[in-house]
Amino acid sequence: MNMLQKLQQGPTLATIRMVEKTLQNMPNSVMTIPELKRALPKQVNHNTLIEILEYLEQSYKIAIGLKGITWIYNTNTRLAEAIRNGHRL
Repeated sequence: MNMLQKLQQGPTLATIRMVEKTLQNMPNSVMTIPELKRALPKQVNHNTLIEILEYLEQSYKIAIGLKGITWIYNTNTRLAEAIRNGHRL
């Protein structure tokens, strides 16, 4: 596999999950890209990381702002139901 084919292939599921897990478990509410790179257990190519972050943002799992990246995805079923029904918790 040459370099051009590898670039067109995209990130692996394992790499995406690694980035997701790191962001979910970040100690602060906001993390910059350099902080994320240092926190990842394995080194990830910058362009690959940007592609993963774009995917996570489009999937409504993260928000990217001026101060950095924030994990926003919530799996709490009670919260999702309350939002759907317009109820207060």
